[in-house]
Amino acid sequence: MPAGASTRLTLGASQRLKQARDFFRLKAGGRRLARGCLLLNWGEPPPQGRSRLGVVASKGIGNAVVRARAKRLLREAFRLHQHELRAPSDVVLVARNSIANKAFADVDRDFLSALRAAGLLKP
Repeated sequence: MPAGASTRLTLGASQRLKQARDFFRLKAGGRRLARGCLLLNWGEPPPQGRSRLGVVASKGIGNAVVRARAKRLLREAFRLHQHELRAPSDVVLVARNSIANKAFADVDRDFLSALRAAGLLKP
């Protein structure tokens, strides 16, 4: 991308993992790493060359309001940093119980820490 050009920070429908088989594929054949309030599952690059995201929040985290907030926080962290990934990847983020009372800055810090540990960020 040329200097001064803006990067679109959208997360459209084509960038979301929706099918159960994609989640199972990453759980079975992908790699997994836990950091702070999230669990990061990632796998080989998708065929279309764009990173895709799936988010999971189980009922153990809290009621529907807490789960929806957790998913929003995780999607936002991915949306802001998707262009910093070394290569396109399929990523599934699983919210852990500790996310319930965290601010976005804490979730974002945990997300970046997980990406660094996984070697998914550009140097």
